[in-house]
Amino acid sequence: MGTQTATEVTDQGGRRDLKAVPFISYLSGLLKTQLLSDDLVAGVEIRCQEKGSCPAACHLCRQAGRETASPTPVLLEVSRIVPLYSLVQDNVTKEAFKSATMSSYWCAGKGDVIENWCRCDLTALGKDGLPNCSPLRRPVLRLAPHLEPSSTMVALEWIDVEPLIGYKVSDYIIQHKRVEDPSEAEIYTGEVLSLMDDLFSGLGSSCVVAGRRSGEHPHSMIYSLIFKCLEPDSLYKFTLYAVDSRGSRSDASFVTVRTSCPMVDDSKAEEIADKVYNLYNGYTSGKEQQTAYNTLMEISPPLLYRVQHHYNSHYEKFGDFVWRSEDELGPRKAHLILRRMDRISLFCRSLLRSGFIQSRTESVPYMLCRSDDTRPGSTLWHSSLHETRLACLEKVISVQRNIYGKSKLR
Repeated sequence: MGTQTATEVTDQGGRRDLKAVPFISYLSGLLKTQLLSDDLVAGVEIRCQEKGSCPAACHLCRQAGRETASPTPVLLEVSRIVPLYSLVQDNVTKEAFKSATMSSYWCAGKGDVIENWCRCDLTALGKDGLPNCSPLRRPVLRLAPHLEPSSTMVALEWIDVEPLIGYKVSDYIIQHKRVEDPSEAEIYTGEVLSLMDDLFSGLGSSCVVAGRRSGEHPHSMIYSLIFKCLEPDSLYKFTLYAVDSRGSRSDASFVTVRTSCPMVDDSKAEEIADKVYNLYNGYTSGKEQQTAYNTLMEISPPLLYRVQHHYNSHYEKFGDFVWRSEDELGPRKAHLILRRMDRISLFCRSLLRSGFIQSRTESVPYMLCRSDDTRPGSTLWHSSLHETRLACLEKVISVQRNIYGKSKLR
């Protein structure tokens, strides 16, 4: 910024320099004398800050009889934001300016703002023939940060994409499926759920829990889903897209996650390993053979793998688990038992070979919401999810996890 100066011609024809006035004082003076409209500076507050000094070569920075520089430059900063159209004096122009500004910001300049929605121009149509002056944004699906996936549970959440002005989100559609091979063709879409019709209504599966809570900002909402009945050590793909009141669908958002390794009772595995050793030890009768075979066929594959680990850790000097099973039960029955462990992933096998496995149960709070409204049957639903009355309760879910280590935890 700078300094305003002026000169005055005296009656005798001489010149007299007037006092140099900093720009800040110049503006303040105009405002006090009402030469500068209040509306024109309504969005500006003037504050003085030192931003360096004038260069020595600038003659305006020097005052006669003083070697110090004149007041240092000041900075004008906008500290209060007001719409540009409020600075216009003419009412007709102000309204036109306001309408154009609102249309540009909320309706991409292709429609008019009516209350809290966009009325699109007749030419503002997408390829599907639906109005698109307020394009439906893609919701971003993510893992819930407060609830780590377990062997049977995955928690997801996303921020609501409905703006203050524009389109109205009437529903969210969620798809989930177990992926056997990530490179397989996208033929099977999995189970498809409506957040409103299936989950908030309570008509869907009890294995999926939906909730809603307020976000960080006053008008933001966060939706959450908990899938509670998943298969351990399995890859799942979750897909989410929004549907607005015009019938448009947003682009889809994806999350792919693998559930944790299956829960294993390590104490039980060690007990079974001791039992099998005792059955194999010495002369094995037909009854003892059948008991050992039934025991090993009835337990889960991960527990069977852990039984093999404990058996070899304690009794390998008498022959490892595979050899002893083939010797006592015969190759056919031993093969039927051992091939059950083939379905365990390499990652989980490495964890099941840990020196010690401890089970832990933790309690985590979550929101459960149910709708108080009933949607009319066989009719289109055009309202916003924000207008849906939900009864939400905070509940607690118990989540079991395995802790793997080299030695027993104290």
